[in-house]
Amino acid sequence: MQLSETQNKLFAILFAAGEPLEAARMGEALGLGREEVSTYAAGISAWLREAELPLELRRLEDSYQLCTLPAYAGEIRRALELRRNTPLTSAALEVLAIIAYNQPVTRGFVEQVRGVDSSSVVTSLVEKGLVEEAGRLELPGRPIAYRTTPVFLRCFGLESLEELPDVSGEGEEPPPEDDGQMTLEGAAAEPPAAETAE
Repeated sequence: MQLSETQNKLFAILFAAGEPLEAARMGEALGLGREEVSTYAAGISAWLREAELPLELRRLEDSYQLCTLPAYAGEIRRALELRRNTPLTSAALEVLAIIAYNQPVTRGFVEQVRGVDSSSVVTSLVEKGLVEEAGRLELPGRPIAYRTTPVFLRCFGLESLEELPDVSGEGEEPPPEDDGQMTLEGAAAEPPAAETAE
């Protein structure tokens, strides 16, 4: 199996990007529609598996990213002298879950659910690239809303937010909008640090 010229171009773009790239953006560069990009990307994924290369093409909602296989993370980290990521605290995982299941949400909403100040935790998640600003809400003071990023999806092994575990009905009689007890089931405490092709 060989890649077509268009697939080679798409592969080159993804390799050079080194980060999640929107399908619409790649389609614009190559003169393709979003569905065509999806079809070509599926072909690249199949080619990578067939060729047994240490790479995979991950779909992250409407974006794609070329990554190294998790099995090679240790060797890559040692070779590039990458420091291990600091594991997320329980507070960070709690805030991340609240944002993931209710996004876009304000810091005030997060603090209302948790009952404690969460500004430093939200800032830390933004710095780690797991959360980003999603504009301002049309409310008094125009508070900043937050949402998860493609990095969040990649670190937790998800293609889209629809794959988040169903937590409906969990907890003991929570208020209608209280998701404070939610956790990301099966999520690793430490996001994989060496999966991207850098």
